[in-house]
Amino acid sequence: MKEIEVVIDTEEIAEFFYNQLIQRGYVPEPEEMEELADIAFDYLVEKCMIDEIFEEEEE
Repeated sequence: MKEIEVVIDTEEIAEFFYNQLIQRGYVPEPEEMEELADIAFDYLVEKCMIDEIFEEEEE
């Protein structure tokens, strides 16, 4: 299987969730969006869909 590099930005996830929730009639708080983004990221890591790489590991 070929490995590809994917960059997941939790701020981008939070913005996406925020926009989707607004379209569905919800008005989330910014702190709630950060938590949802972190949960989504953790889910992807737990399901082995992505690996968390810290910036110092990249060097």
